[in-house]
Amino acid sequence: MTRHRVAQLFVAALVAGALEISGTASAEFQAGIASVHVTPKEQMPVSGGLGTPGPTTQTTGELDVRAIVFADDDTRVAIVSVPFIGFPKVLGDKVRARVKGIPGENILIGSTHTHSAPDMYAFMNEKGEVTADLKYIEWVCEKAGDAINEAIGALRPADLKIATGKAEGKISYNYYAPRLYDPRTHVVQAIGKDGKPFATLVNYAIHPEVIGPDRGILGPDLIGPLHDRIAEQGGGMGIFMNGAQGGMVTADCRGDDGKDVQTWEECIRIGNLLADESLRIVGEAKAQADPDLWCGAKPLTLPVDNVLFRMIIKGSPLGYAMSDDYKVTTQLNVINLGNAQMLSIPGEALPNVGYYLKRKMHGENENNFLFGLTNDAFGYMMVKEDFQSFERYDYISRTCLGENTADLYVEQALAYVEECPRPGK
Repeated sequence: MTRHRVAQLFVAALVAGALEISGTASAEFQAGIASVHVTPKEQMPVSGGLGTPGPTTQTTGELDVRAIVFADDDTRVAIVSVPFIGFPKVLGDKVRARVKGIPGENILIGSTHTHSAPDMYAFMNEKGEVTADLKYIEWVCEKAGDAINEAIGALRPADLKIATGKAEGKISYNYYAPRLYDPRTHVVQAIGKDGKPFATLVNYAIHPEVIGPDRGILGPDLIGPLHDRIAEQGGGMGIFMNGAQGGMVTADCRGDDGKDVQTWEECIRIGNLLADESLRIVGEAKAQADPDLWCGAKPLTLPVDNVLFRMIIKGSPLGYAMSDDYKVTTQLNVINLGNAQMLSIPGEALPNVGYYLKRKMHGENENNFLFGLTNDAFGYMMVKEDFQSFERYDYISRTCLGENTADLYVEQALAYVEECPRPGK
């Protein structure tokens, strides 16, 4: 071997060592996962929305914070699922502050929207009282940060399967107009180099309210059995991200007599069926080796025209930020992952809004993921034509920021989608 060749090898070794130290030794795509329990140690009231949380006497299933981290070159993105009816940005920022390995704007935190978990908004009730357990809320933020950090530490080489298809069977329906909902399920599955799945992310629009807040039961509702079934069937850790489930896409737990079957067994039936359908859909997909990853973020500002919401924001001890002219600002995210595109929604968009957004996004093969109730939880998001237009919509109109909420969101979100690179570019 010549001196010149020895020198070349020496320089190459130094460069490789420097890259390894800097954490960019390989451009190989990686994914990491983690799950932490946040089930209260003692019984706590559970929240189904505005008003006083209802008392509980038993716990069924575990409340889990679940995180998946994707990494490619110098880009890292965390998608986090929290088991609550909503998780406002003021709490999301507490979680982000605990994470050192990912920029805060690349951390998306979405609620499963279960109606049988503790209140994380610190809502005022009709008497002006706040009954939320602030110590529990702070503890959950700490545990969520721990989950993301653990997922970063678990990063390993991975391929991805990404697929979209209609989930068949009795899973969900629209309570206001039974057939007006989106049956499509969007799925991402992380595959280890041993060829085995170690994570399956399911994106589907549904209210997990089989049990609801009034039966004295604390738990994850149908999302717990969904996660369990994915693991049992070899899909690795399940992680659920909700979609455009507003107005009122709910779990189809109707019995033969038309009445709701509000039991844990019904949670298992629906959760298992959604898990099986998700695994069927993604099982037909071709693995994407070394998929591209890109994440963008920008502020999203919306007016608070609803006087009740103004009072709630001002009265909460969590320290919500609202401008003097009654506007709130949150984080909007677009992710390109392989041939998929993902967009965050800070509330409960109605199905027509969801269909329109997906039609304008740029994922291939309909791989357009909408992460509802993500980065914030502003209530229902309606277009002006629907706001207070039908008696059926009275409730969701009362729990909406204002009649222009969805229109303003769609305008800003799709303008940003067009500014962003397209998947695979």
